[in-house]
Amino acid sequence: MSRRGPVKSAVPSNVVSPVRRCSRTACGRPAVATLTYVYADSTAVLGPLATYAEPHCYDLCAEHSERLTAPRGWEVVRLAIDPGPARPSGDDLEALANAVREAARPPERPAAPERTETPQPGAARRGHLRVLRSPDS
Repeated sequence: MSRRGPVKSAVPSNVVSPVRRCSRTACGRPAVATLTYVYADSTAVLGPLATYAEPHCYDLCAEHSERLTAPRGWEVVRLAIDPGPARPSGDDLEALANAVREAARPPERPAAPERTETPQPGAARRGHLRVLRSPDS
């Protein structure tokens, strides 16, 4: 927010698309695969498009994922990529419904503990505190 009013975007909002795009510079094609590097194993893993965009992963279009090469000495692991859009399966929907039911269930209250101590004569109990009567009264 500036003093003159709201800051206007340089890009009109109707240009922004909910489809994830290829991470390669100047490539605007839709992403179909996610590339992740495992530095400890000198491995590049190319697999199906991740559910969420992660900061250390790269989304690639079909052309760039096919032409991917790794640095010398590195291994490329290619996992099967489903060309169709990901759709929730019956198992996914059932798991989601079970999670919602579990979250809505009220927490179980533990049973009240049995009292084992006997009250002292002349002492009244209020919560966890005891009120002792004065010996003068």
